[in-house]
Amino acid sequence: MSNYLAKKGLRGILLSMLLLPLAFMAQAEQKEQLGQWDVHYIVVNSTFFSPEIARQYGIVRSKYNALVNISVLESATQQAQTVGMQGTATNLLGTEKKLAFKKVQEGDAIYYLAVFDFRHDETYRFNIEIRRGNTVETLKFQQKMYVD
Repeated sequence: MSNYLAKKGLRGILLSMLLLPLAFMAQAEQKEQLGQWDVHYIVVNSTFFSPEIARQYGIVRSKYNALVNISVLESATQQAQTVGMQGTATNLLGTEKKLAFKKVQEGDAIYYLAVFDFRHDETYRFNIEIRRGNTVETLKFQQKMYVD
């Protein structure tokens, strides 16, 4: 019986180790309700992605590049929305970087991706305008960036 428990315990530890990165990502993702939309956003270092995935989406992997990933869902239906998006990332010294968003659609999911470069221990303020028809909402958030 103790051998069985040891195996079960080892499986549990291995499963926990596998799920830990997923838990971190779930915690790192943020959501804001803007008007009739649920806007999900995350900023991650581009080295988080495998070379194959980065190549597939045209992302240059570098410890000094970050990826902004935003999805916009209709709050009531949770259906992905096609929107126009533009924005900036501004560090605390006032250096502004324009974000060029690229729409990626996978099945019913729609993501808007933008890459920008940064330096270690920099804080950025993001100001992103989201448009659909006559509706315009602004997503604002701040994030400190670290080199991996």
